[in-house]
Amino acid sequence: MSEAKKGQEENRESRLMAVENKYAHRDYEVNITFPEFTCLCPMTGYPDFATIHVKYVPDELILELRSAKLYINKFRDEGFFHEEAVNKILDDFVAVCKPRLMEVVGDFNPRGNVKTVVRAEYNKES
Repeated sequence: MSEAKKGQEENRESRLMAVENKYAHRDYEVNITFPEFTCLCPMTGYPDFATIHVKYVPDELILELRSAKLYINKFRDEGFFHEEAVNKILDDFVAVCKPRLMEVVGDFNPRGNVKTVVRAEYNKES
């Protein structure tokens, strides 16, 4: 089996996971960057490229990073508008790790002379 096929199978079978936060008694910030995010435009099927920035303050759980990477890779063959992709990532990450605060920013590369930056936030207090 070639490495590309192995990677595709690994992406397909993966699931987003969280692990125990051993420092839940304090506030601290975690920043994660996914510089090679891709998805497909649902209108044209052309690829869209972005850097996804995730910033969060954990509560009882933290995102397991390898599962987050594989989760992000699943977008490669799916059609999403930029706003939908960013909000879906936020919803899915919040559902898994239940943070105190989380922000997801999608900084999409220009295409057709249009650049998009989408920011979505979650606050447990709200």
